[in-house]
Amino acid sequence: MNESFKALADPTRRQILRLLREKDRTAGEIADYFNMSKPSISHHLNALKHAGLVQDERQGQFILYSLDTTVLEEVLGWFLEFTGTGKERETHGRTESKPKPVKDTHKEVD
Repeated sequence: MNESFKALADPTRRQILRLLREKDRTAGEIADYFNMSKPSISHHLNALKHAGLVQDERQGQFILYSLDTTVLEEVLGWFLEFTGTGKERETHGRTESKPKPVKDTHKEVD
Protein backbone atom coordinates (compact mmCIF):
# COMPACT_ATOMS: atom_id res chain seq x y z
CA MET A 1 0.00 0.00 0.00
CA ASN A 2 2.99 2.32 0.53
CA GLU A 3 3.67 2.37 -3.22
CA SER A 4 0.04 3.34 -3.80
CA PHE A 5 0.26 6.31 -1.43
CA LYS A 6 3.56 7.37 -2.97
CA ALA A 7 2.05 7.22 -6.46
CA LEU A 8 -1.13 9.04 -5.39
CA ALA A 9 0.88 11.84 -3.77
CA ASP A 10 1.93 13.19 -7.18
CA PRO A 11 -0.59 15.56 -8.87
CA THR A 12 0.44 14.46 -12.38
CA ARG A 13 -0.27 10.83 -11.52
CA ARG A 14 -3.64 11.74 -10.03
CA GLN A 15 -4.50 13.55 -13.26
CA ILE A 16 -3.46 10.49 -15.29
CA LEU A 17 -5.81 8.38 -13.16
CA ARG A 18 -8.64 10.85 -13.88
CA LEU A 19 -7.95 10.52 -17.61
CA LEU A 20 -7.97 6.73 -17.39
CA ARG A 21 -11.23 6.84 -15.42
CA GLU A 22 -12.85 8.28 -18.56
CA LYS A 23 -11.41 5.65 -20.94
CA ASP A 24 -8.36 3.51 -21.67
CA ARG A 25 -5.59 5.45 -23.42
CA THR A 26 -2.15 5.00 -24.95
CA ALA A 27 0.88 6.79 -23.49
CA GLY A 28 0.80 9.19 -26.46
CA GLU A 29 -2.85 10.08 -25.81
CA ILE A 30 -2.04 10.70 -22.15
CA ALA A 31 1.01 12.80 -23.04
CA ASP A 32 -1.21 15.10 -25.15
CA TYR A 33 -2.78 16.40 -21.92
CA PHE A 34 0.52 17.43 -20.34
CA ASN A 35 3.31 19.88 -21.07
CA MET A 36 6.13 17.41 -20.41
CA SER A 37 8.27 14.95 -22.31
CA LYS A 38 7.03 11.49 -23.25
CA PRO A 39 9.79 9.85 -21.17
CA SER A 40 8.45 11.77 -18.13
CA ILE A 41 4.93 10.50 -18.83
CA SER A 42 6.35 6.99 -19.21
CA HIS A 43 8.04 7.36 -15.80
CA HIS A 44 4.69 8.34 -14.21
CA LEU A 45 2.90 5.45 -15.93
CA ASN A 46 5.54 3.00 -14.68
CA ALA A 47 5.12 4.30 -11.11
CA LEU A 48 1.34 3.88 -11.37
CA LYS A 49 1.76 0.40 -12.82
CA HIS A 50 4.25 -0.59 -10.09
CA ALA A 51 1.75 0.65 -7.47
CA GLY A 52 -0.98 -1.52 -9.01
CA LEU A 53 -3.11 1.48 -9.99
CA VAL A 54 -2.97 0.94 -13.76
CA GLN A 55 -2.65 -2.04 -16.07
CA ASP A 56 -1.15 -2.11 -19.52
CA GLU A 57 -1.98 -4.29 -22.50
CA ARG A 58 -0.17 -4.43 -25.81
CA GLN A 59 -2.43 -3.88 -28.82
CA GLY A 60 -0.35 -4.08 -31.96
CA GLN A 61 2.39 -1.47 -31.76
CA PHE A 62 0.66 0.43 -28.94
CA ILE A 63 0.36 -0.18 -25.23
CA LEU A 64 -3.08 0.64 -23.86
CA TYR A 65 -3.25 1.78 -20.24
CA SER A 66 -6.34 1.25 -18.10
CA LEU A 67 -7.34 2.06 -14.54
CA ASP A 68 -7.13 -0.81 -12.05
CA THR A 69 -9.50 -0.02 -9.18
CA THR A 70 -8.54 -3.02 -7.02
CA VAL A 71 -5.82 -1.16 -5.11
CA LEU A 72 -7.92 2.02 -4.95
CA GLU A 73 -10.72 0.03 -3.31
CA GLU A 74 -8.23 -1.37 -0.79
CA VAL A 75 -6.91 2.12 0.01
CA LEU A 76 -10.45 3.48 0.35
CA GLY A 77 -11.36 0.63 2.68
CA TRP A 78 -8.32 1.43 4.78
CA PHE A 79 -9.45 5.06 5.09
CA LEU A 80 -13.01 4.05 5.94
CA GLU A 81 -11.74 2.01 8.88
CA PHE A 82 -10.76 5.29 10.54
CA THR A 83 -14.15 6.89 10.08
CA GLY A 84 -16.06 3.88 11.36
CA THR A 85 -18.10 3.76 8.15
CA GLY A 86 -16.46 0.63 6.73
CA LYS A 87 -18.26 -2.71 6.71
CA GLU A 88 -15.72 -4.32 9.02
CA ARG A 89 -13.14 -3.01 11.42
CA GLU A 90 -10.06 -4.44 13.05
CA THR A 91 -10.20 -4.85 16.84
CA HIS A 92 -7.39 -6.42 18.86
CA GLY A 93 -6.17 -8.59 16.01
CA ARG A 94 -9.56 -9.89 14.91
CA THR A 95 -12.11 -8.61 12.44
CA GLU A 96 -15.59 -7.88 13.64
CA SER A 97 -18.69 -6.48 12.05
CA LYS A 98 -19.70 -2.92 12.77
CA PRO A 99 -22.33 -2.93 15.53
CA LYS A 100 -25.91 -2.43 14.39
CA PRO A 101 -28.17 0.10 16.10
CA VAL A 102 -30.50 -1.38 18.70
CA LYS A 103 -34.19 -0.85 18.11
CA ASP A 104 -36.16 0.39 21.11
CA THR A 105 -38.95 -2.12 21.62
CA HIS A 106 -40.25 -0.69 24.91
CA LYS A 107 -43.39 1.40 24.65
CA GLU A 108 -44.49 3.83 27.26
CA VAL A 109 -47.79 3.02 28.95
CA ASP A 110 -50.18 5.81 29.99
